[in-house]
Amino acid sequence: MSEFGNETIPPATFDFLVASLRFQAEMSLSGMGVGEKEGEGPNLPYARHFIDLLALLSDKTRGNLTLEEQRMLENSITELRFRYIQAFDSETKKNAAGSEEQAQAATAQGGDN
Repeated sequence: MSEFGNETIPPATFDFLVASLRFQAEMSLSGMGVGEKEGEGPNLPYARHFIDLLALLSDKTRGNLTLEEQRMLENSITELRFRYIQAFDSETKKNAAGSEEQAQAATAQGGDN
C-alpha cells in the first residue's frame, strides 16, 4: 500500500483493477452509481459499459493471466452479464406496466368527454 497525504491507497494490481470495474458495474446495476439519485433504478447503459470493459480486458489479456486471475475475470463477467439481463428484464416489465397504465388513464380521460 502506498501513502498519498493521509490516505492509504491499495497497490495497483490486476485483481484491484477487475474488482474496481466490477464494483462500478454492480453499483450501476443497483441504481446506486455515481451521480444517480436514490430510487432511480439501475443505470443499464453504464452497467453495460463496465461489463464491456471487463470483456475487453479479458480479450486483451488472454494467455497472459494466471489461472486465478483468469477465473476471477471470467466469473465476474459471467455474473455481471446474468445480473444485467435480470435488471434489463425487470426494467422492461416496469416500463411496459407503466405504458399500459398510461394508456388506460388516457382512455378513461377520453371516455369522460
